[in-house]
Amino acid sequence: MHDVLQLDIIGQPQAWISIKQAAVHVATRSVAWSIGELPLAVLRGGTNVRSGQQSILEVPAILALSGNSRLNLFDMTPSFNKAKVIRRDRQTCAYCGDAHDVRCLTVDHILPASRGGPLSWMNTVAACRACNARKADRTPEEAGMPLLFTPYVPSRFEDFLLKGRRIRADVHEWLAARLPKESRLS
Repeated sequence: MHDVLQLDIIGQPQAWISIKQAAVHVATRSVAWSIGELPLAVLRGGTNVRSGQQSILEVPAILALSGNSRLNLFDMTPSFNKAKVIRRDRQTCAYCGDAHDVRCLTVDHILPASRGGPLSWMNTVAACRACNARKADRTPEEAGMPLLFTPYVPSRFEDFLLKGRRIRADVHEWLAARLPKESRLS
């Protein structure tokens, strides 16, 4: 089952939430606006004794909450993990340029960790095992293996795509339409 994309009132992604969490927001009328023609889920409740009608709650795929944002997006850097680096780099080795299966890729420190290179967005790239072994404990310049593309910190919209969740096509399109023009994910 897909998760719901929760936005703040101005449309900035805040979190992936469950259908149950989204249903609570819809039921408590804390949703300012939503996107999508088709609901992600239709929840059916009890029957009203007077009217005989069953209660129905439609959960949208994307919803924006009323009120102030819980997060200050200017203070946030997307959380780092190796799987997201490999997806950011489109499963392509930064040294030889070949695309590989995820299982054949590693994450390489541009400035080796043994020399104080941090495990961060700007110091890591996807690398095939052969190139990573050839580069070894050297910088790209020392190894004679220049980077074919530069690392970058993903935008908030890119981060939500990189998280690797099962995303419904219309939600994916909505996020992809807001990617920076220099994004490698577009």
